[in-house]
Amino acid sequence: MKEHLAEIAARIKDMDPVEALKYFAEAYPGQIVFSTSFGWEDQVVTHMIFSNDIAIDVFTLETGRLFPETYYVWNRTLEIYNKPIKAYYPQAEALQEMVNRKGPNSFYESVDNRKECCGIRKLEPLKRALNGNKLWVTGIRSEQSLNRHDMVNLEWDEGNQMIKFHPIFFWSLDEVKEYIRKHNIVYNTLHDKGFPSIGCAPCTRAVREGEDFRAGRWWWEDQSKKECGLHATK
Repeated sequence: MKEHLAEIAARIKDMDPVEALKYFAEAYPGQIVFSTSFGWEDQVVTHMIFSNDIAIDVFTLETGRLFPETYYVWNRTLEIYNKPIKAYYPQAEALQEMVNRKGPNSFYESVDNRKECCGIRKLEPLKRALNGNKLWVTGIRSEQSLNRHDMVNLEWDEGNQMIKFHPIFFWSLDEVKEYIRKHNIVYNTLHDKGFPSIGCAPCTRAVREGEDFRAGRWWWEDQSKKECGLHATK
């Protein structure tokens, strides 16, 4: 698969996102998934998949620490499209052991603690969600963070040994918002309150004027490179 990436990229180069999603769904039947956290971008891609009946399974990581607004969008999305979204939860034993040992908010105390929490609540469930698949679709956009400027819309995920496709990678935020307005797509109202990126409630705050897109995520840490590991490129 990895050796054919350039050939595949050339094939989809002139396709719009929906055309590309349909192409991949046919190329990898039963082995393609889309991960959603119910933010602006993910709601756009979900709409593309569900409204066009594209055979791509949609899943989310239920960390147990999501905002009430996120659960509302999740539920409304199920109601609107009448399509399944599979939830992957942390392994109960690992989560209980961490909380019993360090308490419910240990992630504030050190980067290592935060990474441990992300590992249990996100990374391990993600491995299960991706297992057995060949292509992972995401809602990533290039301008979302400096760490993502070096990425491309179709790439090889070495850690998960699979192709990764970002159908709206080159879209601006204005294009995302316009698509949402045009298609009347339900979205997380926290976006209207200064939350461009929405994750777990204890680890996400609104950003201030002039701050980076992801400044509201893990704001107590070094601003230069803050990722939970879901989309690590190395």
